[in-house]
Amino acid sequence: MSDSAARSNADEVWDDLLDQLATQPKAQPRPFFYTRVQARLAAEASAAPRPKPLGWLWRPAYAVLLGVLVLMLSGDGAALRPAAGAAPYNASPR
Repeated sequence: MSDSAARSNADEVWDDLLDQLATQPKAQPRPFFYTRVQARLAAEASAAPRPKPLGWLWRPAYAVLLGVLVLMLSGDGAALRPAAGAAPYNASPR
C-alpha cells in the first residue's frame, strides 16, 4: 500500500528546496566580462584579412587544369595512338 503521508512530506521538501532556489540572488558575470568580450570582437573586426600571396593566380590555374582534364578524358584517344604511316618507336640503339 502507498503511504500518502510520506508522499505529501516529499512534496513539501521539494517545494521548500524550490523556494530556496528562487530566493537566491542571480549569478553575476565576473567584473568587466562584457568589456573584454566587446574589446575582443572589436579587435577581430578591425583586423583586416590578409590576402593570400598570388591568390588571384590559383583560380584560373585550377580552371585551366580542369579544362585540360575534361578534354583529355572526353577524346577518343586518337592523340595517344601512333599515326598510320609512322614507324614504331624503338628505344634500343643499333
